[in-house]
Amino acid sequence: MRLFFAIPLSDEIRNVLAQYQDDLRNAGVTGNFSATENLHLTLAFIGEYPDPENVMDAVSGISFDSFRLEIQETGLFSDTLWAGILKNDALENLVRDLRRSLSDSGIPFDRKKFRPHITLARKTLLHGKVSALPKPETSSMLVDSFSLFRSDRGKHGMIYTEIGQLCSEQPEQ
Repeated sequence: MRLFFAIPLSDEIRNVLAQYQDDLRNAGVTGNFSATENLHLTLAFIGEYPDPENVMDAVSGISFDSFRLEIQETGLFSDTLWAGILKNDALENLVRDLRRSLSDSGIPFDRKKFRPHITLARKTLLHGKVSALPKPETSSMLVDSFSLFRSDRGKHGMIYTEIGQLCSEQPEQ
């Protein structure tokens, strides 16, 4: 089963990003836009791994305090359109601890440098009047948990199912 750890987005951020996707479509941008319910911030992509219980056990000792996540910018990686996250030490520390726990437990994961982003569309093409990407509305959320998801190919795209969750130790002060 394909597994990954991610921060599910708040309804507010999902709605802001869904509106931004609509604005881009209306401006002539084309591509395979991510479904609103699938928008998330990936922390570690594991890929094919048969035992989600083992994965959850490996990270069960991670401790973190709640923190705020803020959308900062948008951009393109090749033809992938993304929304970027404002630099955040708490997020960086969480990812470091998560990846260290996976590594220490021998669980394979994608070791690419962490570049916090939310994928908005793949195979993106800018057309017509779109010479530079506009910015989405500023939005932020409190992060007090992250989740293990499985990814399955459905009839109309990917289906992400939450199969485990870790919560923060203390709320944001």
